[in-house]
Amino acid sequence: MRAPIEITDAALGRVKHLLEVRGKPSAGIRISLRTKGCTGLSYSIEYADERHPLDEIIEKDGITVLIDPKATLFILGTEMDFVEEKMESGFVFRNPNEKGRCGCGKSFHV
Repeated sequence: MRAPIEITDAALGRVKHLLEVRGKPSAGIRISLRTKGCTGLSYSIEYADERHPLDEIIEKDGITVLIDPKATLFILGTEMDFVEEKMESGFVFRNPNEKGRCGCGKSFHV
């Protein structure tokens, strides 16, 4: 069965680093969607202290990524990457389901 989201090696490495420096045990990271921004939805990544029964679970190279069940349908086929550029760095989501993004790039709609 194919995972709902593909995680690049760069993103996986960054998640691993963040979990190592957190300073306390974690169940992994959780990806969810929040209602905000100009066009409606934005991605949210946070530490997960526990697994929820309906979380979609992706385990890769010893790292656990949990996906909020409310987000799963909106992010099917998405690629999560971590990009470091001269002036900024961060997680980037390439989602084939997006119909548009706001001008600031912080939110999207499907």
